[in-house]
Amino acid sequence: MRSKKIKREILFQGNEAIVEGAIASGCRFFAGYPISPSSEIAEMMSRRLPELGGCFIQMEDEIASLGAVIGASLAGAKAMTATSGPGFSLMQENIGFGIAAEVPCVIVNVMRGGPSTGLPTSPSQGDVMQARWGTHGDHPAVVLSPSSVKECFELAVRAFNLSERYRIPVILLSDEIIGHMREKVALPSFDEVEVFNRVRPTMPPEWYIPYEDTPAGIPPMGIFGDGYRYHVTGLTHDIRGFPTSRTDEVPAFINRLHRKIQQNLKDIQSVEEFFTEDAEILVVSYGASFRSALKAVKDARIQGIKVGLIKLITLWPFMEKFIKRHTENAKVIIVPEMNMGQMAREIERVCCNPVVRVNRVDGTIIKHTEIFKAIKDHIS
Repeated sequence: MRSKKIKREILFQGNEAIVEGAIASGCRFFAGYPISPSSEIAEMMSRRLPELGGCFIQMEDEIASLGAVIGASLAGAKAMTATSGPGFSLMQENIGFGIAAEVPCVIVNVMRGGPSTGLPTSPSQGDVMQARWGTHGDHPAVVLSPSSVKECFELAVRAFNLSERYRIPVILLSDEIIGHMREKVALPSFDEVEVFNRVRPTMPPEWYIPYEDTPAGIPPMGIFGDGYRYHVTGLTHDIRGFPTSRTDEVPAFINRLHRKIQQNLKDIQSVEEFFTEDAEILVVSYGASFRSALKAVKDARIQGIKVGLIKLITLWPFMEKFIKRHTENAKVIIVPEMNMGQMAREIERVCCNPVVRVNRVDGTIIKHTEIFKAIKDHIS
């Protein structure tokens, strides 16, 4: 008889699961700077990568960290960095560079309280809008949010796959609670993990057009050292990578950056629904706040209240059509999050129904009782 593959069951921290997911995806380069509450990612990478022939570098700051990651990716490595709010702020210019130069990489932000140094060891979800609009200019953004240790592993894999497929930096937006909590998870063996590797050019190097506008909007990526030499710049560039300000080339470049994401929303966007079939009240949540929201919704259902829950896994691109369609029949939408209402603003933008915010910014998780009270307060 053919033996079944046994998954590894292990008590894992969220940050540790991100490391394992990254390694399973083929990540072999990490550059970073320690910062709470993400430091375990760098610590574990410093041990795991050398064992696998990879490279770990502790950089002098977060600006240099993402610069090194971009350079490693251009040389062919799957590369990642990890940080928290203050370091994420420093990375914004290089995030923009990675978007403009179309360099795949993964940036983990384990959110903590802010602004500034804020609450270094306490949870927050205050970087949601920064993850979308932190770097300047018109640009696309892909941001994923885990709500369990298992999802930390799964979304780390997904972040690398999306990054490699669409040639874009992908942000994995965790938080202190998810990063530091421990849960038993069953990890697949590495050969069971579905991994996507960037599309490489097949034509001779002299025929290669590095930023060609293909039907998919995603040109194959030449690797430095393989003979595919091309100009890399953060300036707006033409199809060969050289800076341009021509009015017939600049819009084509910007539109392609957006098109390669917008025409693939079905692949990029991800969401989960709970009890939404007959819901008169809808709760929309993500990350650690989702865990409290699920408990509140289950308690309300026991009492016969018709309430449903939507968990956003992809935060950006925002699931505008999905939210608009699924909230049409709801009398009220409740949005719990550990900030002043950053995702609630997006939901208010696309919904005609009342939106109720349940917020905390004191460095503690929103309790399920707070969400349950908001549900009870809006029973007709």
